[in-house]
Amino acid sequence: MDDSRSMVDILSVILDFYHHESCGQCTPCREGTGWLSKIVRRARQGEGFISDWDLIQSVAQNMMGRTICALSDAAAMPAISFVRKFRDEFEKCFYEGVLKSPATSTGS
Repeated sequence: MDDSRSMVDILSVILDFYHHESCGQCTPCREGTGWLSKIVRRARQGEGFISDWDLIQSVAQNMMGRTICALSDAAAMPAISFVRKFRDEFEKCFYEGVLKSPATSTGS
């Protein structure tokens, strides 16, 4: 993976994976992974809010250390890290609207 990849797209893939893999036993993981996934997906569709990036931080922090296994923490850590380290990409996604992934790109 090089710097041409969108960190918003990458985080979306990661969060979709964790949401799919959650067994659903613990509420913070079951609800938190789904919520994080929806927030990032909404942003990728150009429908996000600038406050979503702070919401991601808050949801992820509330997932940490509150479940039986480490899956919730494993989903929360990249969410926190990506938003902190690549916030400019997330804000660009908000300001410029739809951020296309290679799978949905029309070649332009």
